[in-house]
Amino acid sequence: MTRRIVVIGGGESAEHDVSLATAEAVAEALRSGGFAVDELTIDRDGIWRRGADALGSRTIGSLAGALNVIERADVVFPAVHGPFGEDGTLAALCALTHTPMVGSGLRAGAVCMDKWATKLVAEAVGIPTAPGRLVAAAEIAEVGFATDVVVKPVSAGSSFGVSLARDASRLREALRHAARFDDRILIEDVVRGREIDVAVLREADGRRWASPPLEIHADGLFDTRSKYDGSARFSVPADLDGADREALTGAALRMFDALGCAGVARIDFFLTDHGPVLNEVNTMPGMTARSQVPRMFAAAGLSYEELVARLVDAAAVPGPERVEP
Repeated sequence: MTRRIVVIGGGESAEHDVSLATAEAVAEALRSGGFAVDELTIDRDGIWRRGADALGSRTIGSLAGALNVIERADVVFPAVHGPFGEDGTLAALCALTHTPMVGSGLRAGAVCMDKWATKLVAEAVGIPTAPGRLVAAAEIAEVGFATDVVVKPVSAGSSFGVSLARDASRLREALRHAARFDDRILIEDVVRGREIDVAVLREADGRRWASPPLEIHADGLFDTRSKYDGSARFSVPADLDGADREALTGAALRMFDALGCAGVARIDFFLTDHGPVLNEVNTMPGMTARSQVPRMFAAAGLSYEELVARLVDAAAVPGPERVEP
């Protein structure tokens, strides 16, 4: 019997366009794999539409209309990055409707979206992070200068609002920029090291495994522009010795487990002379065929279509936050 998958894209965050690209790619891969696919799109203003194409889709308005589609699904694939999606919002909706969903549940999504909370979890399981502090947007005028810091919104993705500050005037500008995306701001010391990503996948049988690591080569800060203008280069598998590979893989699996993640997560590190330093965790990373996570699993021999299908298979099995009533 053909399973019906509802793919949700768009969303109200700054990552709206990125989410649309992910949703389109996921829907196409699922159809090629023999699934029946319905598409829902959340516009920037929160209006829900049936379909992905703005010209060919039908406005269904409120969430109530979308629920009729969601409740008929065998599995929901929420390809919505950032706040109001990846942060556990859609996971909560699916939990309330008892609809299986691809990816992490409410608790893991909320914690991973909060970079400060993620740092605290990492510290608890013995994984270093960059020294940093948390400030409120209302207090940025009182922040003293610190040299070579990265300023970032606590809850935002795709590096929106992230800046490097090397002097006092740049720090003020960076804080104001970050405050556009969140009222909580993280100021971290710059970490000198190679940027290495590891993806972790939880299969339907509960087994979880890490992909070959990927290295990011960027001229300066790997910010929003370099992520999407094609200037950054990726090496996968990254050129690592056995000890570094084992340290990165072990740290990625520990974070995945400590946070209670499900489905797939991308765990980003800096590899320093003293070992891995955690940067952040993404529970719904970019998922086009050219995105980092599919590239990493392709290096392990897992095609994009098979990766998406395995995520759907795993969603149908109760996980840490999917206990059947």
